[in-house]
Amino acid sequence: MAIPSDSEDLPVPLAADLRAAGLRWQPAAGDRFVVTDGTLDGDVFTVSDMVVEVIGEGSGGQVLGFNGTTEWALDSVPLEATLWLPREGQLRRLLGRSFRRLEVHEGRFHVTVANVPGTAVTDAGPQDAEPQNDGPGMTGGGGEMPEQPFEGGTATEAYGRALLFVIGRALG
Repeated sequence: MAIPSDSEDLPVPLAADLRAAGLRWQPAAGDRFVVTDGTLDGDVFTVSDMVVEVIGEGSGGQVLGFNGTTEWALDSVPLEATLWLPREGQLRRLLGRSFRRLEVHEGRFHVTVANVPGTAVTDAGPQDAEPQNDGPGMTGGGGEMPEQPFEGGTATEAYGRALLFVIGRALG
């Protein structure tokens, strides 16, 4: 089901950078994504078990129809032709123990992370994946990393920038 993008969606270029850095997605209900094959540019979709649409006026007002599909629905699209747009809460959970705080300064959002040895996040499983603690450490052979701030126009963007850094440290 296509829905208009809102300002809290992770910017598509940042989502693409996260995927290129190693973030993997296992779709779950409520996840948002775009199709990257050029056929549906600008449309954001939501993974859903059921499509709900307003189908008209009933005796008491508007009626919500529950449907398995709609007449214009795509038959399918390969996961490789999609790009996950993680939500704010998903990004925060993926940061795991490295997340320190979210602050707002002069209308800009700032997420601060710090090194937590042994934390690596690259796979997002069902239901807002938790960070994996059995992969390569974030220390890169060194000790504690000082706190590092990341800025964005939305909290989602700031979390995304911070996660991109954390993944880079974990895998680099």
